[in-house]
Amino acid sequence: MVKGKLTIFLGAASGVGKTYAMLESALGRLSEGVDVVVGLVETHGRADTEAMLNGFTVIPRRSQEYMDRIFFEMDLDAVLTRRPQLVLIDELAHTNVDGSRHKKRYMDVKELLSAGINVYTTLNIQDLETLNDIVTQITGVAVRETVPDQVLEIASQIQLIDIPPEELIQRLKDGKVYVSDQETEGLKDFFRPGNINALRELALLYTAQRVDRQLESYRQDHGINGPWPTGEKILVCISASPFSAQLIRIAKRMTEKVQGQLFAVHVETLRRLPSSEAEKDSMAKNLRLAEELGAEVIGLTGNGVAEAILELARKRNVSQIIIGKPAHTRFWELIHGSVVDKVIRQSQGISIHVIPGRPPEAGKAQIKAVKNGEEAGTKPQGWNSPKIIPYLASSLMIIGMTLVFTLVHPFLGLVNISLLYLLPILISAALWGTLPAIVTAIMGTIAFDLFFVPPFFKFTVADLRYLISFAIFMLVGLITGTLSDRLKKQVNYSRQRENNISALYSLSRDIAAVDNLDAVLDCIVSNVSKTLEGQVMLLLPNEKAQLVLRKDSGLINSLDKCELSVATWVYERGLKAGHGTETLGTAKAQYLPLSTEQGTQGVLGININESNTQFDPERIRLLEAFTGLAAMAINRVKLAEQARESLSLVESERLRTALFNSLSHDLRTPLASIIGAVTGLLEDKNVIYSPEVRKELLKTILYGAERMNRFISNLLDMARLESGMLRLNKEWCDLQDIIGVAINRLGDTLTRRPLDIDIQEGLPLVQADGILIEQVLINLLDNALKYSEAASKIMISIRQQGNQLEIVVANRGHGIPEADLSKVFDKFYRLSSPLQVSGTGLGLAICKGLIEAHGGDIWAENNKLGGVTITFTLPLTDQFLGIVPEMNEGE
Repeated sequence: MVKGKLTIFLGAASGVGKTYAMLESALGRLSEGVDVVVGLVETHGRADTEAMLNGFTVIPRRSQEYMDRIFFEMDLDAVLTRRPQLVLIDELAHTNVDGSRHKKRYMDVKELLSAGINVYTTLNIQDLETLNDIVTQITGVAVRETVPDQVLEIASQIQLIDIPPEELIQRLKDGKVYVSDQETEGLKDFFRPGNINALRELALLYTAQRVDRQLESYRQDHGINGPWPTGEKILVCISASPFSAQLIRIAKRMTEKVQGQLFAVHVETLRRLPSSEAEKDSMAKNLRLAEELGAEVIGLTGNGVAEAILELARKRNVSQIIIGKPAHTRFWELIHGSVVDKVIRQSQGISIHVIPGRPPEAGKAQIKAVKNGEEAGTKPQGWNSPKIIPYLASSLMIIGMTLVFTLVHPFLGLVNISLLYLLPILISAALWGTLPAIVTAIMGTIAFDLFFVPPFFKFTVADLRYLISFAIFMLVGLITGTLSDRLKKQVNYSRQRENNISALYSLSRDIAAVDNLDAVLDCIVSNVSKTLEGQVMLLLPNEKAQLVLRKDSGLINSLDKCELSVATWVYERGLKAGHGTETLGTAKAQYLPLSTEQGTQGVLGININESNTQFDPERIRLLEAFTGLAAMAINRVKLAEQARESLSLVESERLRTALFNSLSHDLRTPLASIIGAVTGLLEDKNVIYSPEVRKELLKTILYGAERMNRFISNLLDMARLESGMLRLNKEWCDLQDIIGVAINRLGDTLTRRPLDIDIQEGLPLVQADGILIEQVLINLLDNALKYSEAASKIMISIRQQGNQLEIVVANRGHGIPEADLSKVFDKFYRLSSPLQVSGTGLGLAICKGLIEAHGGDIWAENNKLGGVTITFTLPLTDQFLGIVPEMNEGE
């Protein structure tokens, strides 16, 4: 589907006339015959704006209740159903009320564009995401509703609406600029000439940069020579700090100016891993912001942050690195080292931009609070037994050791006692971490000083050298505790990664082992549900291209009508939605499309069991990996099914061609001989042909008719075998009699050849369908005649081998290549032979089907005389008594 075109009316601030200009332009399109409707336009009571709306078709707004209030939003579904050529939507940066399909209005616009509907919309320059920090710095007002730069990049046209600052201020005084009561006081400082001019400059600069890009594209498209700038690659270093959001915006602006490529890199070292939920959430927000602004997000792990950043920069040929300077003290940097200094020293020709950090804000304070064990919105508990236990245990160890050392003090000596006091410190560090280890070190120092260092029972120290021992106690506690904490984090992090990799491997192994769609769906549902601990749903399209639930891991089916509509939206647009996303976020589950190069194969939905569990970045990445594997597996099964169908069609076409060729030859030849003989007899009138000649002509007719009869019988037998309609009429048979009947049916064609028949004496009767076994023998003898030299011998033998009879038909002639021995029983397979051999290629295939229906086996092999030997077996029943069973009276 062709996507719609987006036109943005861009202004420096509210009140410059964006909405009026949009309506005026839309009236011109309306006069040209374009179908224009108003999706949503905010008039704010302005009479001139309301008057302009009279000429348009206005889509009624959708009411939405939230927190006991009624809000009115654009009815997206009504616009999609109406499908106008052009829709007018005001205030692109608006945030929709909770319960709407999309969190932001620009997402509504993107869906309309995907549906092929053109959109006119309005936007202020301060609402641009990358300019958020600059606008806040200029005006002192924080803009909370922003639009990602990517939305403006897909716009086909941007019209700048601009008026002088004096005129805008006058419009504000005249009440022509809408300002809410809550914002009136705060915006007095906003609408100052200096602020407005600065915003005008930003709008003009952005528009000028867009014109430059359009000019560059025009030159490239038309091959016009010019001073083309080389492409720049910019790398921004991000972390869980709220300051990283500012770095990402700065990097985006720099990338746009140089028309380069942006990389957002986050490094997780063994020393520094995400430790709290608040820190993980902050990291997720920064990563999401980088993705929204068009950066390629890269996650790295390594021993050092600077080394990992520079290694990636050299691999990707990065020319500029943007890194933040944390607000750490000089003493902190001396102890821990400065990542910024390392990057600068080892950059080797890469430009480094250092952005100084800001003092800790509320967001950072919140992260720190959670790190210390106080979650946002909860009160610290006075008694928490899991946190008290380490300190109680450490105290008991120190007290117990002090009592023991008091008794054996003369024997151990001060040196050994001081060393033994390190044991509880090491134990606390290994079991509980840094803080319990330090507390244990303090208690050990106090106990050692009071009870074993003179003067006793006093905190004073007579010999200052003992202060060194005290300092060692503290250092041991600090170092071992820190190492223990770091090791635990590394173990937990490695275990989490190992579990994720193991889960992905388990799923890929399970789905690779099956080729049935239901089995593949079972593997996907069970693995995803077990790993992510939630209810998993797999929805696939039916024959009418409507989503239906194919597999569900939960006992309670949560897929109601509303949830199904969310899943259908995901399937139709190929985008994720539902719980934890900004699209249709009120859904109970999150739905992800199973997308491949061939399109969306279905939808995977997951409903996490714990209500307070969020989709953290690690869980999201794992879920996306699961959906990727699931999509490939489902697509593989569908492609395999299509390949089988295609192969079946090819096989059918090949069989049809072979059958047509066979019919054209094997029916026309006997028909021609019959017609020729009949014609001669009709025209003769007993004048020319003697009785002997007339007899030969009649035999020709009989031979041709029998040949056609065998041909038709073979076709019918193969049809019965293929359809499964063949029914065996078993009775006690004497194979010697069946061989005699088969020889007689072949008539002169066989009597002209020498026959060597070897039948073992005393053979038992066999329970079989005599007519079908006779057909088998006729086909084998006919095949032996065709592929042997004239006047050569045909050999037939029957032997009993254990509990089965073995029948052999052999000839002398040309052997079969070893590679073709297994193919001679395939349908329509014909050997290349110097002899002019006619036939359909069905004879041996029918023999194989009939013998296997009797529970026997058949095979071909080359014999020592140069010909081919075909052997088949028939099983003997245990009930056979050696004689034909007597028939009851009446049978």
